[in-house]
Amino acid sequence: MTDPAATIRCDACPVMCNIRPGLAGACDRYANADGLLVRVDPLVLLEMAAAQGRPMVTHQSAEDWDGRLVRGADTFVTAIGAGTTYPDYKPAPFIVSTPVDGVDMVTVVTEGVFSYCGVKIKVDTDRHLGNERAIVRAKGEPVGHVTTGEYGSQMLSLGGVGHLTGGGKKEGRITCDTLLALSNKQAVELTIDDGATVIVQAGKAPIVNDVMETRMRVGCGSATIGIFAPQWLGKVDEVVVVDDHITGVLSEHQGGKLLGVAPTGIRMRGRRSTPGRYFQVAHPGTGWGGTDISDPLSILDPFDAKHARPGIRMLMVSTTGEHYGYYVLDDDLRPVQHDMPPDLQESVERIAENCEPALCSVLFIGGAGGSLRAGVTDNPVRLTQSVGRSITRLTCGGAPVYLWPGGGITFMVDVLKLPDNAFGYVPTPALVAPIEFTMPLADYQAMGGYMDHVKRATELDAATPHVLVEQLPDNPWPLLPMTKH
Repeated sequence: MTDPAATIRCDACPVMCNIRPGLAGACDRYANADGLLVRVDPLVLLEMAAAQGRPMVTHQSAEDWDGRLVRGADTFVTAIGAGTTYPDYKPAPFIVSTPVDGVDMVTVVTEGVFSYCGVKIKVDTDRHLGNERAIVRAKGEPVGHVTTGEYGSQMLSLGGVGHLTGGGKKEGRITCDTLLALSNKQAVELTIDDGATVIVQAGKAPIVNDVMETRMRVGCGSATIGIFAPQWLGKVDEVVVVDDHITGVLSEHQGGKLLGVAPTGIRMRGRRSTPGRYFQVAHPGTGWGGTDISDPLSILDPFDAKHARPGIRMLMVSTTGEHYGYYVLDDDLRPVQHDMPPDLQESVERIAENCEPALCSVLFIGGAGGSLRAGVTDNPVRLTQSVGRSITRLTCGGAPVYLWPGGGITFMVDVLKLPDNAFGYVPTPALVAPIEFTMPLADYQAMGGYMDHVKRATELDAATPHVLVEQLPDNPWPLLPMTKH
């Protein structure tokens, strides 16, 4: 008999909370309901959308509904709200089979507890956020670092077991909180040592030093010359596209040479690369083209009188079209700013038009090893091999993942492809992520799966608290069999 007044010891994570009646554990995921340990959040079921090739299963009327939790192959049981058996060897909370196009498929459903996890963040901005390897902090605690810059974006790597468990208790807690918020599509403010303060949120524009970004650059300075050179012919004699990485100069660039643009006598600061391409014209920053300058003339040396002449027209512009200026050489061969001619203004607007919207992308990355696999089979290496050979499909909350080559099961997933609030935490600290393994039933049996625990999905208890969520149409349907390699 269950004692409604009894305190329950939860074994869903290594913390092993003692939960009194009517209260939840430290993770807010499990609670004591009249002496029974229950999962607080509802189980999330995905419904196939019509865009995925089959009619969408809609909520049936009371008289048509047959009372089943799962109505067939158009419903997928995710691990969101499923619970976990970690860190023990017990079989996963749900091991369900579903016939799909004449093939019995089985899905092993569990919430994994990840100490070895983090997020990779792509921040679309031309502005300098921080030097590579600079520490990224949340609420003053180190939670990651700046990694390599990419084309029009800055990359951050946050989390990992070193920050979760290798530092102080506060560092681990703040790291866990930061990863949880970002994985659940929430906004987080980050500060970078000797760099910027940035607010990041999956699918939203970054806010750098209190300024919201609107566009990522069309290309580097050289690429901008290569794209737009014909649009400047006859309207201006010289164009300088200011960029922190590669500043372009029209008259020296191959794009200008092909159009017959004459030398202007311009002389640039910085390190000359190939013709019309200059490195290190200024320091990185949040000004023109991701540099630290506010006056573009500061990157010019005096014009060479051998080629320069009074009246030479020059456009200086950033790689996003956000900054620009029009100058004419005076009798002393000094550039003097003038109003922008309308036809040049159109070219600047064309640069801005070709810039894509600035967004933040957040990818959760985790290593699905250890005892998590023991909830699938008593011989875990067979699961690893099956995933690696594409016999078993790994999904995260029903969303497709990228599997890293090599040993183990290391995967990344775009958090925007998951239902909302798909991630949780335990105060060890570690993140809790939904994970599902789907394969033909025969292959599950061959790998030593827990066949005695397999249930037909249509036989699941309809009284289980659950919510129905439509699968994103761009996500592949997770129950479809995979091609063996």
